[in-house]
Amino acid sequence: MPTNIEIKARVESLETLLPFVAPLADSGPECVAQDDTFFPCPNGRLKLRVLDVTRGVLIFYRREDEAGPKPSFYVHSETTDPDGLRSVLADAYGELGRVRKSRTVFRIGETRIHLDRVDGLGDFLELEVPLGGTLGPDAAVSEARRLLAAFGVQEGALVTGAYLDLLNAASRTDAI
Repeated sequence: MPTNIEIKARVESLETLLPFVAPLADSGPECVAQDDTFFPCPNGRLKLRVLDVTRGVLIFYRREDEAGPKPSFYVHSETTDPDGLRSVLADAYGELGRVRKSRTVFRIGETRIHLDRVDGLGDFLELEVPLGGTLGPDAAVSEARRLLAAFGVQEGALVTGAYLDLLNAASRTDAI
């Protein structure tokens, strides 16, 4: 199963972070709108990512809900009928929730840098350092930490869980 070392942090603003990321980037920016629907899954997380009306990706992944660099195991399958697939999955399993975001993607070496503006949450940085290429697990964790430092992101900004978890926690807080 493909694996990344992932890390996610809340940032003050993407505009503030951009001058740190862009000069180091080997490629990007690529801007993409993403609409993720999460479905119940006992072995990890299952989401359908809709990129446009004829392009989507069903993604299963498993990772610990902890701050800091952590392994994320994933598999995915593309679809040309994301709305039809969402309907079938929702009928079969129900929906846990939806996350809509705009993502700006850069690449520094092998690392994918995501600058995310998440509806209802704000701005985030996500790093994905792939394993199995030139980097082993320890080197990938070191690379993630090196990039966080280069971008000026402090340990206290790191977040746990998925954006869906953060949205659910925010809505529970708003209800109180």
